[in-house]
Amino acid sequence: MTSSTLAPSDQMIAVHNHGHVHLEDSMGSDLHIVNNARVSFDQESEEFTAKERGLLNFLMRERHGSPWESVVFRFDVKVPIFVMREWARHRISSTNEQSGRYSVMPDHFYVPEREYIREQVGKPGSYSFEPITDPAVVDSTIELIEQTQRAAFDAYHQMLEQGVAKELARTVLPVGMYSRMKWTVNLRALFNFLSLRNDVHAQREIRDYAVAVEELAKQVVPVAFEVFEENGRVCP
Repeated sequence: MTSSTLAPSDQMIAVHNHGHVHLEDSMGSDLHIVNNARVSFDQESEEFTAKERGLLNFLMRERHGSPWESVVFRFDVKVPIFVMREWARHRISSTNEQSGRYSVMPDHFYVPEREYIREQVGKPGSYSFEPITDPAVVDSTIELIEQTQRAAFDAYHQMLEQGVAKELARTVLPVGMYSRMKWTVNLRALFNFLSLRNDVHAQREIRDYAVAVEELAKQVVPVAFEVFEENGRVCP
């Protein structure tokens, strides 16, 4: 991969209390997408003009998928386990995760902000999630989440101090703990991820990550994201 053209300060976005999305590297540009399509006719463009933009729009509108795969991103993501489980359903990408078998996991766990404390309303297939307005319930929920996860990490460290193997001691750790992964994904697969996860129906926590991913990726291929938006945010 070639190094991203983004400045280091523009490559990382903090998410939640301990998380982040860091665009480490990228390969390709809006022009590469065009030239991936034009090679079918043994043609190539040397600069990106209005004509090239029109071709990008055509490729998106008519769902020509493979040209978009010429752009690839590598992200470093720190994310709660319960969010990573949703992320892992997007299998057209490559992930390598920090291992609790070989390293000591830091005491980082997700504690939601007050406005994230919500209730589930409705029935299967038509749920909505509404903020809980009772301050006592909000306070109790945050306290329980924090206390329970802290107790799990205390037990984890107690076992490590007693000589228990990391691979076994980690079994008490909660799904709210943070882990890190390297995520490599091409633009076509990224559009699929964003169409589902940066959406009003996505769980709020993973949507926060998807928003950060999109903000960073669109700086590499801005026109591609314009036509993605203009054509209904549907993966080609």
